[in-house]
Amino acid sequence: MKELTYFKLMNCPYCKAADGWIQELIRENPAYGAIPIKVVNEAVEVELAESYDYYYVPTFFLGREKLHEGAATKEKIRAVLDAALQ
Repeated sequence: MKELTYFKLMNCPYCKAADGWIQELIRENPAYGAIPIKVVNEAVEVELAESYDYYYVPTFFLGREKLHEGAATKEKIRAVLDAALQ
């Protein structure tokens, strides 16, 4: 299982929705709770954020592979978590 890197902004409504779906999916499938997720506030960790290729948040990377960028749905977040479990 690899670590997910999750880029977000604290005032982003799409990021807040993604946070909620992550928690909901963990309740539905506790295996998701074991996934290491490095949460990066791009406003604080600017240099790290700029070293990745993305524009919109929320964005999820598995290693350097971009799994999702921009507004998400619960199913898209589930796909990100499923990819991290493999």
